[in-house]
Amino acid sequence: MAASQKLQRCVVSQTGKHSASIIFLHGSGDTGLGLRAWVRDTFHLAFPHIRIIYPTAPARPYTPMRGAVSNVWFDRYKISRDCPEHLESVDAMCSTLGTILQDEIQAGIPKHRIVIGGFSMGGAMALHLACRHHPEVGGVFALSSFLNKDSVVYQAVEGRQCGPVPELFQCHGASDELVLHEWGEQTSALLRRAGMSVSFHTLPGLQHQLCAPELELLRAWLLRKLPPLDQHPDATH
Repeated sequence: MAASQKLQRCVVSQTGKHSASIIFLHGSGDTGLGLRAWVRDTFHLAFPHIRIIYPTAPARPYTPMRGAVSNVWFDRYKISRDCPEHLESVDAMCSTLGTILQDEIQAGIPKHRIVIGGFSMGGAMALHLACRHHPEVGGVFALSSFLNKDSVVYQAVEGRQCGPVPELFQCHGASDELVLHEWGEQTSALLRRAGMSVSFHTLPGLQHQLCAPELELLRAWLLRKLPPLDQHPDATH
């Protein structure tokens, strides 16, 4: 069962005292090590107080690749907004990834000092994990990502009007031909309508990839959500 799997992880340790964590999920067919290398080659995303964890999705048959085995967080019926979600595989992976959050909590990091995010499929996985199962996290980010138009994530956000809902940071390339920019925009609009606080950034000319200006925006947002404790308003309590 997927829920019992132990995921491989690539970890970029903080250079000082560990007081916050980021879980950064790769896109389909990639690995945590591959995403870490891509980020490193694009922009210096490292912090004195934040540990960054890049897990690797287990290999599984992937329907959009005609059943070929790939490192994916969940299966899809097809790469489209206009089809049902493969919830069995999504929910199994939510359980598996939940163990990484628990490991960070056991290491002394409170849930509100953890941010979950990802690129492409990793961003969709992060939204399921944060909005449906761990809404108390410090925030969620999705880069070049989308949710299906009838996603259960929208229902989960709507159902938490009296409870915590994480803030969402989104970026999307205007020239993305794999995950269309309008899919990202529509996802943002539906989440905002459901009651989520969303910031959406369009990157002109960017295709389905990361870029330095995008990661610079992300870094600034992460530092607002996870400031060093000596700058945190609760640090003296």
